[in-house]
Amino acid sequence: MQLHLFGAATPSGEAFRQLVTSTSQGWRLHVYSRHPADHRHQVHAADFSNPAGFQPAGTKNDGPAIWISFGPIWLLAPFLEHLAIHHRERLRGLQGVIACSSSSVLTKRFASNRFDRDLAARLIGAEHQLLATCRALHMPCRILRPTLIYGQVGPYRDRNLSRLQHLMRRLPLLPVPAEAGLRQPIHALQLASVTVALVEQLSSAEMDGTASEPTVMDQQIDLGGDEQLSYTAMIKALQLALPPADRARRCRLLPVPNRLLFALAAPLLLRSPKAFEAVLRMGADLAGFTPSHQLLGLPAQPFPVRPLA
Repeated sequence: MQLHLFGAATPSGEAFRQLVTSTSQGWRLHVYSRHPADHRHQVHAADFSNPAGFQPAGTKNDGPAIWISFGPIWLLAPFLEHLAIHHRERLRGLQGVIACSSSSVLTKRFASNRFDRDLAARLIGAEHQLLATCRALHMPCRILRPTLIYGQVGPYRDRNLSRLQHLMRRLPLLPVPAEAGLRQPIHALQLASVTVALVEQLSSAEMDGTASEPTVMDQQIDLGGDEQLSYTAMIKALQLALPPADRARRCRLLPVPNRLLFALAAPLLLRSPKAFEAVLRMGADLAGFTPSHQLLGLPAQPFPVRPLA
C-alpha cells in the first residue's frame, strides 16, 4: 500500500509520519509539501492551489494508494476535484482518502460572529465537495472532525493550548468562568493513531474487496480525546504537567461569575466579535465526541498526553 501524506508540517502530520515509519506493515510513505526544500525529510512538491502542477510520487505500477491529509480541507477538496476532472490519470491506483476537518463544523455553525460562521460553512462545503468527488471516483472517504488539538511532535507544536501556556507565563492571574464548560482535548499523537487505524481498515477492505460497498464508502467521525473535563480543570491539569520551573505554573486561576465575566468582556463586541465569542465559549460544553481510545481499542489516556509544547 502506498500512502501519500499531505500536511506533514503539522504536529499530527509529523506524528503520523513517525508512526508509519515505525510500523511493520510494509507501507511505502510519500510525503508532500509546498516548500520541500524547507522540510526536514525527503519530500515531494505539492501545492493545493496548483493542482495542474501536481505529479504523484512513485510509478504507475506501485499498486493501490491512500491519500492522508492534515492540510486545510477547504484546499484539499477543490484540489482533488480538479485532478478527478482534468487529470484522472494522476489518480491511478488511488483507493481512498482520509482527511482532517474540524469540530468547528459543529461548534461554530451557529456562532454570533460572521468569521466563525463563515469558517463552519467553508468546512461543511469542503466536506461535501470531497465526499462527492470520492463518490464519483467510487472510493471510500473518511473525514475526521477533531476537537481541540494540542501537543508537540518533533519541531511542530499546536496553536491552541501552547498559546494558553504562553499567556499564563505572562500573567499573574487568569480569569476563568466560575461555571466553565466541558472540553475534550485530543493530542496530535492520538489523532495520528486514529488515522493509522483508518488506513489499516481501508487497506483490509481493499484486500477483501469490500471498499466500494455503500455501507463503508463515506464516514465522518467527530473525534475527541479520552477525557472530558471542565475548561478550568483542563488548565489546572496542564499547569501540573509542566516542569516545576515553568512560569505558567505560578499563574493563579481567578474564578469569576459567568455573567460578570461576560459583562467585563462586552467591549470586545465592538473591537473583536470573534474574541468575544471565544470568551463566551469558555462557558459552553464543547465535548461529547467519540473518544480516540474507543476507535483504537486501547485503555483511555488521561489528559494531558505528552509531549506538550
